[in-house]
Amino acid sequence: MTETARTVHQTARPHGFPTPGHFAFVESALPEPAPGTALVENLYWSVDPYHREMMDGEFALNAPLEGRALGRVVESRDPALREGELVFHRQGWRTHSVVTPEEARTLPRFDGVPLSAHLSILGGTGLTAYVGLTRVAELREGQDVFVSAAAGAVGTATGRLARLIGAGRLVGSAGTAAKAAYLTEHVGYDEAFDYHTGPTAELLAKAAPDGIDVYIDNVGGEPLEAAISSLREFGRIVRIGTIAQYNSTGAPYTLRNLPDIVEKSLRMEGFHVRNYRDLQEELYEFVVPHLQSGRVGLDETVVEGFDGIVDAFLGMLRGENRGKIIVRAAGADA
Repeated sequence: MTETARTVHQTARPHGFPTPGHFAFVESALPEPAPGTALVENLYWSVDPYHREMMDGEFALNAPLEGRALGRVVESRDPALREGELVFHRQGWRTHSVVTPEEARTLPRFDGVPLSAHLSILGGTGLTAYVGLTRVAELREGQDVFVSAAAGAVGTATGRLARLIGAGRLVGSAGTAAKAAYLTEHVGYDEAFDYHTGPTAELLAKAAPDGIDVYIDNVGGEPLEAAISSLREFGRIVRIGTIAQYNSTGAPYTLRNLPDIVEKSLRMEGFHVRNYRDLQEELYEFVVPHLQSGRVGLDETVVEGFDGIVDAFLGMLRGENRGKIIVRAAGADA
């Protein structure tokens, strides 16, 4: 273990798209765990779209950023956190974190499943998709689903889980033709389109000519409007994110077909995954056997080394990843 720790700080508020200049790497002495805490050497870090929202005011300037991370307990002053244990916590964007037992969760190890899965389909990403499909949308076998930003972290997890649940026609939108091809060739989507190639409403109508029952919305804006038009009576919209607005400096997109929500008895609902942590074990039971059998694959873009965390975050915002983007410490177990 090194004798120094590194953290990432936000140094200024972005106007529009953030740049490397909005961040700084700060070196300090290795933190000492106080009684009731433990020192964790982080091995994997998650960078997520919600971080962009937090940069506008929720992240304190010139202070370590928070984020999901996996690490190994290297020094403990609490019996609930044993040295050598692998834990999940939210004190990320730093090489070392001091956590309490309440702030950390010991991770189970599943034969044949990489540790990184606890940040992708077995972590908050997969739990978001699972909750959206099973609790909010209440997806039933044979129902047709449209997912925006389908090649991203939640989008690929949603596709994988929707297939396991027994969805009918599964349609996704993505930012490039290559990503659209990845969705149909590897993730299990029946149809996928590059939203840059035309109006989303027209592309969706061609991909799902008979309409859809459920829309998983990671974007907002034009795709949401298109989905409202395509939804059948009693359709459901699950609002997860609004990527289209995160870096926008102009007025938000105005939906022109809101009356359809009433006319077709549609339901639109958003949620915070933190309110569904009690479903974590249920997610493990549902997904792990399929990971072990190979029926479900991992959709991950891995960036090597903590030095790459800012570039990984900015690349994610630019859509350079397929699936969940994860930063892995040099020498960490795959």
